[in-house]
Amino acid sequence: MLFACLCLSVSAQPTKSRVQQNATTTTTTARPATARPINAATAKPATVTDAANANANATAAKPATSTAAKASTAAKTTAARPATAQQRTATRQQAKPAVSRASIMFPTAVEVPSEVIWRRDIYRELDLTKDENAALYYPVEPLDGRVNLFTLLFQLLNTGKIPAYNYDLNGLENFSQSNRMHFKDMLDRYGIYYEINGNSINVNPSDVPSAEVLSYYVKESSYYDQNTSTYHSRVVAICPVLHRGDDFSFDVRKNPLFWVKIEDVEGYLSQNMVMTSNINNAATMSMADFFATNKYKGTIYMTTNMQGKSLQETIAAEEAAKQQAEELSPADSAQTKALANAQNRIEKEMADFEEHIWTTPVDSAELARRDSIAAAEAAAKKAKKSAKTTTSRAANRTTVKAEKAEKAPKASSGDSGSAAPRVSVRRERH
Repeated sequence: MLFACLCLSVSAQPTKSRVQQNATTTTTTARPATARPINAATAKPATVTDAANANANATAAKPATSTAAKASTAAKTTAARPATAQQRTATRQQAKPAVSRASIMFPTAVEVPSEVIWRRDIYRELDLTKDENAALYYPVEPLDGRVNLFTLLFQLLNTGKIPAYNYDLNGLENFSQSNRMHFKDMLDRYGIYYEINGNSINVNPSDVPSAEVLSYYVKESSYYDQNTSTYHSRVVAICPVLHRGDDFSFDVRKNPLFWVKIEDVEGYLSQNMVMTSNINNAATMSMADFFATNKYKGTIYMTTNMQGKSLQETIAAEEAAKQQAEELSPADSAQTKALANAQNRIEKEMADFEEHIWTTPVDSAELARRDSIAAAEAAAKKAKKSAKTTTSRAANRTTVKAEKAEKAPKASSGDSGSAAPRVSVRRERH
């Protein structure tokens, strides 16, 4: 009986250890950082088993977390940078501005400073028939590798190396992207023959109308640079003008073709030499130096003004106003003159008030009193000066009379009566 009880007690103890082991394993898996106290009799086997289970659970959970973190990091990195090296290279090339080889070889383009204290923009017309501007016209056709200015611009536009902008009717330049000119449109507009060969346009050199481009419009900026204390006059843009007659008349019309910024073509102008003397044929310079040193000679036809008018329009308006004033009747003319006098009087009052605003007192009555006193003093000085002048003149006349009386011969006392006439006797010789 006693033996049977002992056997039952021994067989029940491992069951309790398994239950306690399962509970300990669950607690260790849920909270690996917290140790739960257990019975001392079962501490050692439970600890070994729990550590194995805990390591297994940690090993199973750790790869999942690490893989997810790596996947998230890789996704962020992929989204932040281009996928390939080619895309990174393309992005860097798009960020850099387009630079031509001519601008690298001849870095002469210098922009007009924007922060200057004085600047004046004027527009000139260069007549290529004059000797001062003939360097831009000859040779009319390419000769020994030399071309004139329009042929050079024509070739650069055909190859797409420089941009050009349409000429607006107001005569002002517009360098916006929406105003860019298409080369083919210009050819069609002015009837220039060309052939299309794939993506390129071929124009025979004899069909280039360089002989008809007899003038240029030039925008010139004159400014004072306060940083260097220097005065400069620089060409900003040029516009070739085509001279062509109508089909039904002999009148020659001027057709401005397009505007080109000088900074876009200056690198190419530096490579083309022109002759600058009719006597010394060895005297040459580049087209860029020709514009930079202002060797050209042109007449001013417009300036940058608030109304945007040319000189011809301004003169026409002044002549119309003058003619209208001459056509007025005497009564209207007198009324206009009186109105102008009243306007000038008010302008003078305003100027006088501004001049005396910082003096005391500024009362208008006091100012009027001062003006009246000053006028009275001026009148008194004038009267005193006039009286002094009259007195001086009278004294001068008296002095002159006295001097004349002193210079007259005085008569003797014996000759108070009438003097007897003199008788001359001629003696005869016997």
